[in-house]
Amino acid sequence: MKITAVNINGKKHLALYKDGKLALLDDYGIKSVQISSLSDEDFKKINDISDFRDYQFSYESIIDENSTLMCIGLNYKSHVSEHDGGKIPDTPVVFTKSNNTFTGNGATVDTGNDLNVDYEGELCVMIGRKARNVSEKDALKYVLGYFTGNDVSSRLLQYRTSQFYLGKSFDNFYPNGPYISIGEIDNPQKLKIQTRVNGELRQNSSTDMMIFPVNTLISYISKYITLRPGDCISTGTPSGVIMGMPKEKQKWLGNGDTVEVEIDSLGKLSTTFK
Repeated sequence: MKITAVNINGKKHLALYKDGKLALLDDYGIKSVQISSLSDEDFKKINDISDFRDYQFSYESIIDENSTLMCIGLNYKSHVSEHDGGKIPDTPVVFTKSNNTFTGNGATVDTGNDLNVDYEGELCVMIGRKARNVSEKDALKYVLGYFTGNDVSSRLLQYRTSQFYLGKSFDNFYPNGPYISIGEIDNPQKLKIQTRVNGELRQNSSTDMMIFPVNTLISYISKYITLRPGDCISTGTPSGVIMGMPKEKQKWLGNGDTVEVEIDSLGKLSTTFK
């Protein structure tokens, strides 16, 4: 199933999604507005829904503002080579983005002035139940679902210090969506991932190129941090970002640029920059 978060006339709803049409969950007695709070009983009701309708709506973030987003740096060998002196890490590189970055499909992102803003198309994973010290073998059992994210980054501020946080955490710097796929993806390491800027293909890879696959990331993080329902892991980006281009070809985001990130079975995430 595909579940999305939308805003209709100023009110947030969760909805079952099918081909651009919605079935609002609150019409079926499901009152939660957080995907991670849906109960087993709620999912039984959702499985019986078959009536989808057209609505005028805007997308909300799939990630709830009370959840933690952990991001993985340098998780594709091809992207490592885009960093000066890049070295393949021995363990996952984990950092966070703040909740003011969470925004939905179709959002507009303000890049500021001359801050070298870049895109990073990524597969994101939402945790479905409390996970602490889980094994790689069992790790995927703790996944609620998968969706698309864009780890927008100010390269100027990201590398001003040794910590990435400020350069990664401007308002709306983690657009995500358009929906989360639950129970539909058996193997998250077999998904094509592509990013286009104004229609031009920039990133073209597959999640099987990750250095640390999804189950390894969940297991590794859970050894040190208790993962709660709704917490998310953004699994890193492949090569093709602006930072990796020759300096004479680097044109940072802004001025009405549109970035589209598309992952197999997870739809297309579109973001406009100004």
